[in-house]
Amino acid sequence: MIEELLPDTVVTVEAHGRDDVGHLPLYPEEEALVARAVAKRRREFTVVRSCARRAMEKLGVPAQPVLTGERGAPRWPAGLVGSMTHCDGYCAAALVRATDLASLGIDAEPDGPLPDGVLPTVSLPVEAERLRRLAEERPGVHWDRLLFSAKESVYKAWFPLTGQWLDFMEADIEISVNPGDPRRGTLRATLLVPGPTVGGRRLTHFDGRWTAGHGLVATAVTVPHT
Repeated sequence: MIEELLPDTVVTVEAHGRDDVGHLPLYPEEEALVARAVAKRRREFTVVRSCARRAMEKLGVPAQPVLTGERGAPRWPAGLVGSMTHCDGYCAAALVRATDLASLGIDAEPDGPLPDGVLPTVSLPVEAERLRRLAEERPGVHWDRLLFSAKESVYKAWFPLTGQWLDFMEADIEISVNPGDPRRGTLRATLLVPGPTVGGRRLTHFDGRWTAGHGLVATAVTVPHT
C-alpha cells in the first residue's frame, strides 16, 4: 500500500499479517529497547525493523540497527532519510537517499472509526466540517481515521527537519479524492506555525497522498529539496 504513495526513488518494504517467520532478528542494541515490552509491542518493533533493514539492503546500504532518538524518532544511517509505521497486522518502512528527498513520513491505520472523543482532540473545526461532508458524499472510507493518519505522516516528515513537536492543531489538512478512484487521493497540510527552511525556502505546507484498502488507510508525505 505504501509503495504506491511514494516516488520511485523511495524504497519500501511491507509485512502483512502476524507471521514472524522470515523476519530478521533484532540487534542487541535494539533488544535492549524492548526488553520489558509486551509481546505485541515487541513483535511490531521487530517486524518493522526487519522491513527497514531490507530497505537498506535494497539501497545498497549495509543493514544496521535502527535505534531511537529524541521523542522516539528513528535514527537512520548517514545519507538516508526514512519513516516506519505499524498497526495490527501491518508494518512498513520507507527509505530514500537524503540527496533525493529532504524528509518523508508514512503511516497506516486500521480502516475503522476513531474511538469516541478522539476526533475533537486531533482536528480543527474546519477539518471536522470537511470530514462531515466527505462522509456524506463518500461513505466508503473512515475519514476521521484517515485524517489521524495524515497528521501522523505530517509529524513524521516535520520532526527530522525541525527537531520540534508539532501539535495536531498546528497543521490544517485538506483531503482530496481522485475523481476516478474514491479510495485514493492527495492531501495538503497547511502549517499554522513557521515551517522548516528547506533549500533556502521556508515551507508553508506539506503535500502527500493517501489510499484505502485491505482493511487499512495509509498516508505518505514527502518533502522535496526545492
